[in-house]
Amino acid sequence: QVQLVESGGGLVQAGGSLRLSCAAPGLTFSTYAMGWFRQAPGKEREFAPAINWNGCNTYYADSLKGRFTISRDIAKKTVYLQMNSLQPEDTAVYYCAVDHWTAGWGRANAIDGRYYDYWGQGTQVTVSS
Repeated sequence: QVQLVESGGGLVQAGGSLRLSCAAPGLTFSTYAMGWFRQAPGKEREFAPAINWNGCNTYYADSLKGRFTISRDIAKKTVYLQMNSLQPEDTAVYYCAVDHWTAGWGRANAIDGRYYDYWGQGTQVTVSS
């Protein structure tokens, strides 16, 4: 079992920024992809961005591209989500997840939560108007 530890959520005013972190210190996959998903109250979980372990491939939800940026620190086995120009509709619980990356892993895998093996507990992001 791999534990994912998320942090960085909180309350921010519209137009502000937050940076989420997700650490996976016990991750043993030599190649992996990590993604962020979010779920607002009463809505289905939706994909945000994902990145593979070496940073060569990133995937973004079209609606978030330009405001959200995903990055990673290989040594720390940590992925970050920089969120700028936040709006009230960004309010949600944000989850990170990890999947074992293999050749052929691509956007179809990235955007579908069913492919991910382990999930974090989630961190709340609230954007006030």
